[in-house]
Amino acid sequence: MTKTAVVILNWNGQQYLRKFLPSVITHSRNAEIWVIDNGSTDDSVKLIEEEFPTVSLLKLPKNLGFTGGYNEGLKQIPADYYVLLNSDIEVSENWLSRPIEILENNPKAAACQPKILSYNDKRNFEYAGAAGGFIDILGYPFCRGRLFHIVEEDKKQFDTEREIFWASGACFFVKADIYHAFGGLNSLFFAHMEEIELCWRMKNAGYSIHYTPESVVYHVGGGTLSNDNSFKSYLNFRNGLAMLYINLPSSRLFWIIFPRLILDGVAGLSYLLHGKPKNLIAIIRAHFHFYGMIGKLKTIRKEVQESRVSPNMIGLYNKLLIFDFSILRKRRFDKLKIPN
Repeated sequence: MTKTAVVILNWNGQQYLRKFLPSVITHSRNAEIWVIDNGSTDDSVKLIEEEFPTVSLLKLPKNLGFTGGYNEGLKQIPADYYVLLNSDIEVSENWLSRPIEILENNPKAAACQPKILSYNDKRNFEYAGAAGGFIDILGYPFCRGRLFHIVEEDKKQFDTEREIFWASGACFFVKADIYHAFGGLNSLFFAHMEEIELCWRMKNAGYSIHYTPESVVYHVGGGTLSNDNSFKSYLNFRNGLAMLYINLPSSRLFWIIFPRLILDGVAGLSYLLHGKPKNLIAIIRAHFHFYGMIGKLKTIRKEVQESRVSPNMIGLYNKLLIFDFSILRKRRFDKLKIPN
């Protein structure tokens, strides 16, 4: 069994594989590299077979989404550590060493992420992950280095290792046994926020999530769905509510979800006023589908609540980020004063 498996989930990403697989191969000599093809209809499979013969290929018959693709593929990949890596990422030298070392040396460490910078402007952090993920009192995720649409320039202000709330799915280091013990990514999510939900489940059981700046990768971002895409809005709003329902303790469940529903309505009106009716419809669909999922979510919630053992809430911002950002004008992460 290989110690570390770098696993790229691909769906019609031939151009990204051709561009970025060489850096992964060059800088991952101590790992086995896998591509799980999620039912691509382009020439991705042909490209890998003909141009990258050292890469192990696993072909799925259809697109199972981010969650289903990884869950199904990882069942067939034996390793001690998985690195879930987006196809649109350029890695750097020694990018594997420190995150794996953190996981090896800490029995409670379940997952880790590197510093994620923008491929298109390597001075700046990348939106989806930056220097580690956090979450506010109502379950809105944000990053060390990215608050809402404002992304900070990397001036080494986050060059310290620390615990975080969630690690980005763009480059997600995780212990294989823990991943499988928790059932992997939530298959009901299909895509978006699935890594946050998994990290929260692991933290509810007392595990820790980490960030290290000693590993650096460069992410293109937005390679599958743009931020204005209505389907992405649907997934984010639906999955955000599902994540809260699964992971919140009973004492906080109503008091968090009720205001979230109201703020989702405000977001929908904002979309309408800005001429984006499809996004408003996406939010309405997300709410109705969330209610329809509750029967299935109850089973997962029951398991999570029964396994709660000294929950690790490091990385939870016990305030409302949108208030601090919009009213108090706190536009940088360091202004939030989140304790380590």
